[in-house]
Amino acid sequence: NLPFALIGGIAALWLTGEYLSVPASVGFINLFGVAVLNGIVLVSYINKLRDEGMNQSEAVVIGCARRLRPVLMTAVVALLGLLPLALSHGIGSEVQRPLAIVVIGGLVSSTLLTLIVLPVLYQWFDRPDKPATLEEEPAR
Repeated sequence: NLPFALIGGIAALWLTGEYLSVPASVGFINLFGVAVLNGIVLVSYINKLRDEGMNQSEAVVIGCARRLRPVLMTAVVALLGLLPLALSHGIGSEVQRPLAIVVIGGLVSSTLLTLIVLPVLYQWFDRPDKPATLEEEPAR
């Protein structure tokens, strides 16, 4: 998930014309924590479904559907919390604005890519489904 977050954070800095500064770097640290958490929430639930015996494609679809709300709520709450900081123009805001811009941009890209790309990557790299085998009795 870190590349997904990094894409959005750098793009947000570039689009707004802000520079990479110490507050922006702190924003990246914050962003990486939230992005990793969202990825862990999604993948751990898919793994739980797989351990319960569900096949890979069903587990990915159901896991993404059931973990959509927690992933979105984490991102939306952080985004809304930092929106006033990103839009402020008061004294000292020019120092802290890059932090909010990095986190907001990174959360948007990370959340979208977590919900779209991560399930695809999971299916590519996860263990394949075991083929159904018949229980045979040993030869006598």
